[in-house]
Amino acid sequence: MKYFAVILISLLLWGADPPRQPIAFSHKMHAGSLNLKCESCHINPAPGEMMTFPAEAKCMGCHQVIKKDSEDIQKLAKFFTEKKRVPWVRVYQVPTFVFWSHRTHMEGGNTCSECHGDVSSLEVMAKVKELSMGSCMDCHRQKKVSNDCTFCHDKAN
Repeated sequence: MKYFAVILISLLLWGADPPRQPIAFSHKMHAGSLNLKCESCHINPAPGEMMTFPAEAKCMGCHQVIKKDSEDIQKLAKFFTEKKRVPWVRVYQVPTFVFWSHRTHMEGGNTCSECHGDVSSLEVMAKVKELSMGSCMDCHRQKKVSNDCTFCHDKAN
């Protein structure tokens, strides 16, 4: 039943409008026009399973000067001064019953765009690539990586 609910939620969300974020953010500007690399803002702390959202201090490094009068930058500055995290809404989420690691995939030579699409062209972050068991298995086949069930799933499930 748990798996059915996850599949149903995934089907309902696929193709849906991008989630509303607490602060407007343009990957097109930052990753596109400014040519910032993903890992400039999204770090991958040990053990490396999950990339993180940028720290508010990282953003404020530029935005203490750049566009500081913008309503969204003022919201960001408030989070920063109050030492609170911006409550970003995740766009991509791997189900909890799947073992998945950004570090393993990056060390295997994968690029961010293989799973997330051309984020540098997105004004608003949206799910532009399907991340499903089928798409992962297709990628594993193409890259000659194991598709054994226990490679990504717990034997107990």
